[in-house]
Amino acid sequence: MIDIQTVSVAFASASIVVAVVYYILQIQHQKKMRQTDLIMRLYSTFDSREFQEAWVETLRMEFKDYKDYLEKYGSDSAKSAYVSVNMLAGFFEGLGILLHRNLIDITLVDDLFSSDIILTWHKMKPLVEGWRKQFNRSQMSEWFEYLANEMKKREQKLQQSKA
Repeated sequence: MIDIQTVSVAFASASIVVAVVYYILQIQHQKKMRQTDLIMRLYSTFDSREFQEAWVETLRMEFKDYKDYLEKYGSDSAKSAYVSVNMLAGFFEGLGILLHRNLIDITLVDDLFSSDIILTWHKMKPLVEGWRKQFNRSQMSEWFEYLANEMKKREQKLQQSKA
């Protein structure tokens, strides 16, 4: 026969298991909420007038290579071009670090930014390569490059799965 003490212990044990499961689910939910908040803040920055103007200015720049870029946009009179390029590089560098450290989901990044990342990297790659040589810093914009490569891989994987 089962006594009251046994039932009480079983009930207490079950309560602890339920509490642990609930706590784990809450932690997972909070993680998703933080990621969502982070990605929306990033998107808010990306969608700001200032960022969009910098992005358009950068994409409209015409240069063959880093030397040509410096000749056309390297003077003090082209300060706005310098600021625009650095704003984009910094934003996408940060996004790349977050992706690398699994602090944001690649699916969200893909849904919101993928074409823009690849397009911007293609435009800025000669500049990044020039910075790396000029400053002898091979890691400059490494996470921007990582981000672009991850988006390309994901794009290829998605295209292969559709075929």
